[in-house]
Amino acid sequence: VPPPIEPMLAKPQPEIPIGPDWRYEPKWDGFRALVFRDGPEVYIQSRDLKPLNRYFPELEAPLRAIGRAADRFVLDGEIVIAADGGLDFEALLLRIHPAASRVAMLAATSPASYVAFDLLGDGDRDLRERPFGERRARLERRLTKPPPSVQLTPATSDPVTAQRWFAVFEGAGLDGVIAKRAGQGYLPGKREMVKVKHQRTADCVVAGFRWHKRGPGTMVGSLLLGLYDSAGELQHVGVTSSFTEARRRDLVAELKP
Repeated sequence: VPPPIEPMLAKPQPEIPIGPDWRYEPKWDGFRALVFRDGPEVYIQSRDLKPLNRYFPELEAPLRAIGRAADRFVLDGEIVIAADGGLDFEALLLRIHPAASRVAMLAATSPASYVAFDLLGDGDRDLRERPFGERRARLERRLTKPPPSVQLTPATSDPVTAQRWFAVFEGAGLDGVIAKRAGQGYLPGKREMVKVKHQRTADCVVAGFRWHKRGPGTMVGSLLLGLYDSAGELQHVGVTSSFTEARRRDLVAELKP
């Protein structure tokens, strides 16, 4: 299973879905990342199909230490940085820096971890068409004794447990619950999982936008959001990107003036 692979995505929903085929996981607040391991070679790919190795060099050795030296596999998961009893997303953002010396210093002072939640390839087997329940079982066997900085995400089929995670994990930096169907294959680029997030609202300034990777000049990819501070300066506070393709096209005309 060679890179790159578009990650399977999740669509927002206001309530945790309930049914016998649903499986639940905490929603980690980090950088989505696929890991391609081929013996000693480790390639870390971002959600938008770009390499991440240079920004998280401390993850290569732990990922190389999983299983046997000649093992081959593809993981889907999240890069996170833990600090003060929770996750520090701002520390992740600091890693996207052009200076290797700066990245090395941050890797030593605030090292990242990798949380795995899916297995897309195992040895010579492409598992993307296999049901998630099977992929999860294989992932658990693959990560029986992982290095400390590589973790297997918790999972449950109990909606009561998922609701408890949703209620109590927010203070630790996790921002909701992911729900997956046990019988579903892995569909790259498709929003076939469900995400239930804590709702936080704010009236923001749209300070700019980025073009969508499949439609530069014709589709908006994300809006850059800002808030004014007490001194009247506009500060960047995040992005929003959950739009339909039709809405992305409409936004081009709406924002042009």
